[in-house]
Amino acid sequence: MARYFDIHPDDPQPRMIAQVADIVRAGGVIAYPTDSCYALGCQLGNTDGIARIRAIRGLDDRHHLTLMCQDFAQLGQFARVANSVFRAVKAATPGSYTFILPATREVPRRLQHPGKKTVGVRIPRHAVTRALLAELGEPLVSSTLLLPGEDEPMTEGWQINDQLGHVLDAVIDSGDCSTEPTTVIDFSGDEPEILRRGAGDTSPFE
Repeated sequence: MARYFDIHPDDPQPRMIAQVADIVRAGGVIAYPTDSCYALGCQLGNTDGIARIRAIRGLDDRHHLTLMCQDFAQLGQFARVANSVFRAVKAATPGSYTFILPATREVPRRLQHPGKKTVGVRIPRHAVTRALLAELGEPLVSSTLLLPGEDEPMTEGWQINDQLGHVLDAVIDSGDCSTEPTTVIDFSGDEPEILRRGAGDTSPFE
């Protein structure tokens, strides 16, 4: 069963953040809030955790998972940001955007798009997520907590714990989250392509 953490949304308790980070490092899969929706997450090299996230979501291997990064410097370890798009990406972070960019060698092949060799990366604004990423010192492999057959993501930590606690290792409850997912911008081609319109303003990329 999942451990349940009631963490303040604006001033997260360091002791609890450290406990969640330990669960992630030990191979756990967690549900946590972001500035768009709740997400599922695990450690970058956690093959079993990635498979569990895909199973909970009902996803096949072709679906992009996202690397949730602490800051722009960390994002640059895992994605190549060309000079032509650097300013646009930098201006939109942190925020409710996922960027599809060419992956660096730091990204495991199973997390890359099989044909394009790209990866989805994101820098969130949510204080709890940022505190957890700072404690981990590495990205979280993540996916929006949208269950198979549902139209909207789950929004409340207690509900997630009740419904999914038996398949998760930790649930962070920091109050309600939005149901609107991130805006997804693909920078892998010659021009930016808006793949999904969500919580982030698309006008800078049009």
